[in-house]
Amino acid sequence: MSPRGFDEKVLPHLDAAFNYARWLTRNDGEAEDVVQDACVRAMRFFPSLRDDDARAWLLAIVRNAWYSRLSRRTSAAADIVPLNSAVDVRADESLDPEALMLQQHAVRDVRDALAQLPVDFREVIVLREIEGCSYKEIAAVVKVPIGTVMSRLARARERLLAALKRSALRMEETP
Repeated sequence: MSPRGFDEKVLPHLDAAFNYARWLTRNDGEAEDVVQDACVRAMRFFPSLRDDDARAWLLAIVRNAWYSRLSRRTSAAADIVPLNSAVDVRADESLDPEALMLQQHAVRDVRDALAQLPVDFREVIVLREIEGCSYKEIAAVVKVPIGTVMSRLARARERLLAALKRSALRMEETP
């Protein structure tokens, strides 16, 4: 296939690839490196793309690139930096200041709760709820059966809900 085919099929999914990599790495700079590695691999293996689902194919490559980088590190846990730069600081002019503050706290709480999930739960919930992938696409990306995807999603949602409830209780207890 031609480079033009790569541009048309794969490049439209770079934003999704970066977003997924950012949730995996919890670091914008490292996410950029992972996506760059994934794009190099995708270009090299573009002829192996058998169907037109380039998004799931690219996301699987992003996941593999991240795991490759992670396994090469000896102190992976010490290098992970919390994801702070993803907070949207633009003001929503339709909200009054109090409602805006509550919205910002809710967004922060959801991001914090997502960040606390184990990576296998975090990645399926990000792929489903943020990237809008189907169960079939998620199964292809993370290389597990669809039943496992559904199970992980259910457990991830339970843990996310529990973390959000704990956060809400802490907010109520704070004077």
